[in-house]
Amino acid sequence: MISEVRTVPKFSLGQILMTANAQKQLSQTDVQQALRRHFAGDWGDCDPEDTAANEDALLQGDRLLSVYHTAEKVRFWVITEADRSATTVLLPGDY
Repeated sequence: MISEVRTVPKFSLGQILMTANAQKQLSQTDVQQALRRHFAGDWGDCDPEDTAANEDALLQGDRLLSVYHTAEKVRFWVITEADRSATTVLLPGDY
């Protein structure tokens, strides 16, 4: 029997929001996978400085930023507010 691996969240996502542009260009599957990775502390394609900033933010309560790409190479971000009240999925041009 194969058991399902459960991811333990490192923080609360709060309300999940998405920009209209992201809704048009990203699949629901891409978004769901990214959100699971984000709340598990897998920051995706962040550079080393942003990765270190996220690790500090987990302890300090600052904003969290993850960077992901779809199979079609569309780059998108997942940002959780410092107070953990909301997480937004957006394209870099939406910022």
